[in-house]
Amino acid sequence: MTTTVDTTGLTCPLPALKAEKALSQLSQGDELTVLATDPLSVLDIPHMCQNRGHNLVNATENTGVYVFRIRCGGVRASGGQN
Repeated sequence: MTTTVDTTGLTCPLPALKAEKALSQLSQGDELTVLATDPLSVLDIPHMCQNRGHNLVNATENTGVYVFRIRCGGVRASGGQN
């Protein structure tokens, strides 16, 4: 399953927080695409993935929109497993 979260126009820390919330609703192996315009998301989203056990599959930028593709590692925000 692939889900998309559009955080364009939002600033730090909202893109990472919304991504984390969306990932907490997914199953291990599901993918999340995050769209963001905040330049700090380039730091925040990879950091969140690393800390929460998710896999940042790809990160690109096109005309000011950052696109992050994340594979859910199965760790919920509460720290439990899916």
